[in-house]
Amino acid sequence: MAVDLSTTNTFLGIMAVVSVLQALVLIGIGVGAFLMYRRAMQLVNELETRQIAPLREKVDAILVDVKAVTARVSQQSERVNHAISGTMDRVDDTAHRVKDSVQDRINQVLGVARGLRAVVSSVTSNHTRREPPAPAASRL
Repeated sequence: MAVDLSTTNTFLGIMAVVSVLQALVLIGIGVGAFLMYRRAMQLVNELETRQIAPLREKVDAILVDVKAVTARVSQQSERVNHAISGTMDRVDDTAHRVKDSVQDRINQVLGVARGLRAVVSSVTSNHTRREPPAPAASRL
């Protein structure tokens, strides 16, 4: 009995054609994906060139200005701090000088007042001297 393989060969031929078509479709999808990727990257680069680069330059300029202002503020605050601390030192020194001066004047006035009190006390009191009482005899 002779085996007829024409139907099998036909199916094999159809399968081969379908496999080739599948390979061509996959290659087409790969090429399409590559072209889409290239277009997307070109769009991103153009967007970066047109939009992001000028924005970045502006932001960099602003940052430079902010750094300059920050440095200036820091320097000025340091100067103010130094001035305040110097002024506080001078105020403390002046307060100590005033205190010492007032204390010296008060001591002089008190000395004069005590001297006058002693003079008045000696003039108004009896001129006789009192003898201090004899110490009590201690018992042995």
